[in-house]
Formats: sequence, C-alpha cells, structure tokens
Amino acid sequence: MKINQNAFTFVLGFLLFVSACAQENSLQFDRQKLDKFLSLVEENDKGMGSLSIFQDGKEVYQKTIGHANKEKNIKATPETVYRIGSISKTFTATLVMMLVEEGKLSLDQKLSDFYPDIANAADITIEMMLRHRSGIFSLTDESSYTLWMEKPITKEEQIAKISAYDSAFEPDSKSAYSNSNYVLLTFIVEEVTNKSFTEVIQNRIFDPLDLSLASYGQPLKGDGSDALSYYRGTEWELASLTDPSVPRGAGAINATPTELNLFLDALFNEKLVSQQSLDMMMEIKEGYGIGLIQVPFYEKKAYGHTGGIDGFQSNAFYFPKEKVSIAYVANGIVMPRNDIMIGVLSIYFGKDYELPDFKPAMVFTSEELEPYLGVYSSPTFPLKVTITKDGTTLIGQATGQSSFPLQAVEQHKFKFDQAGLVLEFDPEKETMILKQGGGEFALSRE
Repeated sequence: MKINQNAFTFVLGFLLFVSACAQENSLQFDRQKLDKFLSLVEENDKGMGSLSIFQDGKEVYQKTIGHANKEKNIKATPETVYRIGSISKTFTATLVMMLVEEGKLSLDQKLSDFYPDIANAADITIEMMLRHRSGIFSLTDESSYTLWMEKPITKEEQIAKISAYDSAFEPDSKSAYSNSNYVLLTFIVEEVTNKSFTEVIQNRIFDPLDLSLASYGQPLKGDGSDALSYYRGTEWELASLTDPSVPRGAGAINATPTELNLFLDALFNEKLVSQQSLDMMMEIKEGYGIGLIQVPFYEKKAYGHTGGIDGFQSNAFYFPKEKVSIAYVANGIVMPRNDIMIGVLSIYFGKDYELPDFKPAMVFTSEELEPYLGVYSSPTFPLKVTITKDGTTLIGQATGQSSFPLQAVEQHKFKFDQAGLVLEFDPEKETMILKQGGGEFALSRE
C-alpha cells in the first residue's frame, strides 16, 4: 500500500534545537555512544537513513541504518542515494550566485525580464525570489497538488499554473516560503546559460566536486542503488513518489549525505562562490537567507537547509566557526528528525545526552479504547481532532488532514512519533491535552 506524503502533515513546529551553555568541540567525540544511539534507532524500528559528519573538510563519521528497499530486503550502504528535497535549494541558490558573480544575472534584476505574466513580476527581483520574499504562490500549496504531483509536468505548464495565481502579498513586504520561487529560478538559470539545468549543475557543481553519485531530475530506480521512502504505520509502507519535474531546482536532487557535506564544505570555503557572495547568502531576513537558513545549537550557529519530499526527510548544516558539517538523510521516520539531530549533535559536541529508552507500546483491547473516542475541540485551537479506532489501534485525524495511528505509551497517554505529537486523555472529564512542538492545548469532547 502506498501512502501519500501529506498523510502526516499534522506538525505545528519547525526545526528546533535546544539552547544552553557552551562546551568546546573536540575531534575526540564519543564514537561508541553515537554508534549505539543510531543502532538503537535502527533496532527499535524508529528510523532509516544515513548520517555523515565532516570536520575540517574530512569525513570523521559515517553510519547508515535501515533498508534502501524493504520489499527486496536490500540494506542501505554509505553509497545509497537519497532524495534530499529542499536542500536542493541551496544548490540552486549557489548556481544563481555564480551567475551573478559572472555578470550574467543581477540580484536586482526583475522577474518581468523573463516571465512578465506572473503577478507583480515587474516588482519582483531575483533576490526576493531567493529569499522567499516575492509573494509568489507556492504550487505545493495548491489544493489539487496531490492529484498531479506524481505525473510529469512541462515548463510551460508550470509557468501557466504559477501565472494563474495572484500574489500572496506585496513583493518584499514579508517572507513566506514558496517552492515556486525556486522552480522559476531553475528556468531562469536555463534561460541565462542556454543550457539545461541538468547540464549546468553537473558542470558547475557535481563534476568539479566529484559528486559522482549525485544527480538532478532523475526518478528513483528502486534497485538498491537509491533508497525508496517509507512511512511507518503498523509496518513500513511505501510512500508516494513525486515526479522530479515537479520540484525541479526546489527539490529534485538525489545525493548521499557524504556528498552533501562535500558540497557544504566547498560552499563555505570559497570553492564555489566568493566570500562576499557567501556573506550575502548567510544574511538572514525574517528566517531566510539566500538558499540558507540558520539554526542554533547551544551557543553555536549553523547554516544550511532542511528537506522533505514524499517519505524522505533531510538536514544538512555547516558550523562555520567549528568547521563542522553534518548531513542526515532519512527514508523512514518514526523518531522525529529533529530529535535524531539533537542526539547526534549532542554526542558529537560533547553535551549531556541520555540515550533514548524505546519502551514497547502498551496493548489495549478494542473495548478499552472506547472511552477515548469522539471529536475534541477548543475555541483556542484551530482544528478539531477526531479519535476513532481500528481494532486495537487508536486513530487520530485533524480537520482536513489524513488519519494517523496512535501508540499507547502509558495509561491515557498516546503518541504519534512522526509528528512529535502526544495526546493525554482524561476520560472522566472528557478532555484531551495535545502536546506538540513545545505547545500544549486543552481540548474537550463535543
């Protein structure tokens, strides 16, 4: 059975890292503890993926867990290729900055020079698109997106789709993430170079950096050389596959985490663009730089990007001061990606970290689940949450979203790890506490 990637969109938070006091990094990280941590994730079926850590331009750690193909029982290896989703935007932004340095584009050049039929094109600059400040509607937010995302789409069809929407806001008035920005930047790179994006990225990034496994716009083979992606219900189930023509330069690159670190190390060490260009990319305005976002870890700061496409989730970040880059690409998530990254970073940078204790789920009979069933709502919470059951499994579903299975962790307490969601019930008071992303919401049964 295939599950659509929107099945688990009940996520209120974004990428969060803990903050506290400092310790200096040392190459003498606890390798055994990091091995144990990732082994626990694998042994308890809490995730599948691949991790690479670079220090001073060299790989100091690599570990792969889980399968590239569950159906064929093919284990993933360090050479297994994954879809990296929106980390592709960092590659695309780098190509644009290369063209700017060569005088083939300018950051203040208007979108109307290329696609004048798009709303407010005469007021939208290349830089606004790079920084998600254009107001261009994101095609991935289209209500019918899931109906066409698995099918090939032409350049002309995508431009027509984008042109059909009014601006979401006045250009440069605020920031709002839009995949359409980077789809259009893909086409602009092709227009300026008179070459396909595949040829441009191959010649300018993949080949010079010897990223021999990386590719752009290629469908997954499913032969074990690349990873298929999965969602975890009662078992691992195949996710839907977005056609690579849909995300283009916004999310159509395939690579290994080692290759992501090679790319980041080159980017942050002036092997691709100048320091002046990199400084502009690292300048954060309302959450976004040019193809980069910034995240804190204790007193440290890292720059990079996250990615999510189908069942794939990824992180690739570079710590300039420490000269450390960490890339994790997963093709199956149960333990939230952010929790895995916190564990990896804590162990590598020598912070206090207790290894997770994956206790087995409690088992309830179908009758014992009856007191939790119903529709829960609150005037202060935007969605209603319907609780049903499927045999001995409690099922949750938020307004307008797909259902998700809940795992019992103790009496009256259930969780859904993929979204970092915890539900605590009080059957006598007919209430439910919803916890997610640091937020806590009290809902009552209608």
